[in-house]
Amino acid sequence: MLGQASVPGAVILGNDFKALGVVRSLGRRGIPSVVVDDFPRSAWYSRYVIRRCRWHGAMWGQPFVDFLLSLAQRDGLEGWVLFPLQDEVVEVVARHARQLASTYRLVTQPWETLRWAHDKRLAYQVAGELGISCPKTWYPAREDELNAIEIDFPAIVKPAVSIRLQYRIGRKVLVAADRSSLRSQYRAALDIIEPEGIMVQEVIPGNGRSQYAVGAFCDEGRLVAGMTARRTRQYPFDFGMSSSFVEAIEVPELLGLAERLVRRLRLTGMVEVEFKHDRRDGLYKLLDINVRPWGWHTLCIASGLDFPYAVYRHALHQPVDLPAARYGRRWRRLLTDLAAGVQEVRHGWTTPSAYLRSLVGTSVPSVFDWRDPVPALADTAVCLARFLGSKRRHAPIVADSRVIASSEG
Repeated sequence: MLGQASVPGAVILGNDFKALGVVRSLGRRGIPSVVVDDFPRSAWYSRYVIRRCRWHGAMWGQPFVDFLLSLAQRDGLEGWVLFPLQDEVVEVVARHARQLASTYRLVTQPWETLRWAHDKRLAYQVAGELGISCPKTWYPAREDELNAIEIDFPAIVKPAVSIRLQYRIGRKVLVAADRSSLRSQYRAALDIIEPEGIMVQEVIPGNGRSQYAVGAFCDEGRLVAGMTARRTRQYPFDFGMSSSFVEAIEVPELLGLAERLVRRLRLTGMVEVEFKHDRRDGLYKLLDINVRPWGWHTLCIASGLDFPYAVYRHALHQPVDLPAARYGRRWRRLLTDLAAGVQEVRHGWTTPSAYLRSLVGTSVPSVFDWRDPVPALADTAVCLARFLGSKRRHAPIVADSRVIASSEG
């Protein structure tokens, strides 16, 4: 029985590079991990994983919950810590928190709390009540309501919860270059998302050097420890699926904004709050709130803030002691950052020499670690497969050279 380990382990729902960071954080302290996912990625092959479980099907809904409960009973995982890594899995754990908490220790709050951060409509509503700026956003219920929207182009059509659009077309937003394409992109979104989940939003000028985030560990609305970073590059370069180059840069104002949101939402656990600086009015504007490990969380570990271990200890009701962050380090996901750099050069956002200079110096890698080398090989294979698959995918996206990176990732 796996549950006979000397300390409770972790059941990791997902096995990408974000999950790998969690597995390694815990594994280096002798805490074992069991990985559950539908397809092997980098964390699947980590030396710190003691068992790998394939789940064939969507990782949401009651069948998946029943599988997790039976897994715990079969392998003696009662009392282990349950770590969801993807947005849809966070939602299913939150919606079934009471049922799952009878078997596992949860790092995910119940849905009635979490939904206010998970859904951008609700998060923006709370931000507005707190006086925190957001991009101008509209919520058209029908296509004919688009005519009443007074917006400068280019603009974007996006979902309030982005995961369905990502899975269907591999993008987070649909770009509208003019009024006609706004209507066509709205119709494209309707094929994937219900009308009440569609948002139309302005594009805030600026590239990745305007994109920032706060990474934090929170406890019932108290921001226990946190740090700020600039999400300098993302891939794809315009409206990225994830960050590819992140720099730990101290921006105290952002910590204050994030702390107000966390306090109002009474959030617990790992939280990332994304902002973009709008040079037109000098304000930092809220883009998204992630209530799970984010792509660059290993930069936080390298900066002294081991959030996965803090979350694990909190789940076991053990004291959490986190130091002040050490700034100056950088994080890079090399496989996607090379592609992001090429895209930025082609579109005139940077020069070849400037990009090459950004490669100089030590960066925290997203996957490679000589103490745990095999995941890097798997990650390369998965990225190559995704790249080839994206070449075959036909997404209803309007390309427009005037679009300047809005940021989610």
